[in-house]
Order: sequence, then structure tokens, then C-alpha cells
Amino acid sequence: MPPHSPSVAGVPDEGDELSVPPVRQALSDSVYESIKAMVMDHEIAPGARVGIDSLARTLKVSPTPVREALARLESEGLVVKRALSGYRATQLLTRRGLEELFEMRLLLEPRAAALAAVNATEVQLDGLERIVEELQAHPSPKGRYASYRDFAALDQRFHEAIGQATHRPLLADAVERLHAHLHIFRLSKVVGAEGPTVAEHERIVRAILRRNPERAAEAMTEHLTRSLERQIDDGDDGPATP
Repeated sequence: MPPHSPSVAGVPDEGDELSVPPVRQALSDSVYESIKAMVMDHEIAPGARVGIDSLARTLKVSPTPVREALARLESEGLVVKRALSGYRATQLLTRRGLEELFEMRLLLEPRAAALAAVNATEVQLDGLERIVEELQAHPSPKGRYASYRDFAALDQRFHEAIGQATHRPLLADAVERLHAHLHIFRLSKVVGAEGPTVAEHERIVRAILRRNPERAAEAMTEHLTRSLERQIDDGDDGPATP
């Protein structure tokens, strides 16, 4: 953000009310990541109550950054806020819920890939290539959330970048609001399949780079279909079963 002149007579400059001191922002981000890891690793069990005061004591912070973190996690669908009972961690997807999530993705994302092949700018195409290159450089995402956090974030960025490249704001917003990566990565035994995932992402990007909407839609459909199959197979004795 470019520097601006000091306020006159104590009146804040335009945009000052939206600024956050760097130290406070760093604390807020740190608390958010800590609580998110607890939810993703099931240290806060699915469906369990999330106590603001107890988290503040555990993390040795005031309740304020905890409240801010929980508001962010609520927007991501990882916690829910209910009247009189406060926050609770969301339940894991059932087998049916997983299938419904992918049903929605199959309705939206192949169309998004096709539109991206037609409408993406050169800058957006370069961005998609960079994301795939970063995914290729990451080790197998296994174990706790800290070990696959970056991979999960890149996976999210990849799908959201395609949504943005459609130049259809409503479609892009719908893709983003699914938060599919978070719900999927919370399921046990579904991480570690980055090999086929990255290869499938590469095929999608190649089709988009070639401005081939039909092939882009087909590649996205293939990716989502195979991803669902992998997760159902891996989750046969885990939380994805009914």
C-alpha cells in the first residue's frame, strides 16, 4: 500500500479505518492457523464445542484474536455458530455428503474450466502454470495438517484461479464457497494422493492454455470423478462411510 500523508487534526485518511496494525494482524493470523490446525487434525473433535476462553488460555492470548479466528473459520465452513451454544466444529462429511459435494463440483467446475479456456487473460494463464509448478515441488502430503497445509492451499488456489479466469463473478464465487479442499482434507486417509492430483491438474491447464474449452471441461470432469473415486476407496473404513 503506498504511503499517505498524516491525518489532519486527528481525522483518519481514507482507508485508515480498514487498516490493521501489522503486529495485531500477525497475532490474528497465528491464532487462526493454530485453531484451524486443531480442527483439521481433530484435536477439536468434529461436532465438539469450541470454547473461546479455553482456547485463549491454551494459546496464551486474549479472547479477541480467538473470536476473530473463529469468525474466519466459520466463513470457511470449519466451525458453525449457534444461538446460546456458541461455536462448534462442523461434522465430517458422510459418504452421502461427499458425493453431494462432488455432484455440485461436477455441475460447476467443468463449465468453469471451459470458460477459463476462452476468457483467461495471459496473466491468469501464467498464474495457473505457476500454481501447478508449485504443486509439483511439494512433498507427499501425509500426517498432520502442518505437513500438507501448503499443498491444500495450492489445491484451493488452483480451483479458485480457474473460477476467476471465467470472468463470471457468480460462478467464481460459487466455486470458492464450496470450500471443497478443506472438507475433503479433514477426512482421514484421503491425503497423500498428490501424484495423480497434480497430473490431472496439469492436463486441465494444458487444455486451458490451448484455448480448448471442450477438452478443459473433459479434463476437469475426469479429475473430479477420479478424485471422488479415490476418496471413497480410501475412506471405506473411515469417516466417509455412512
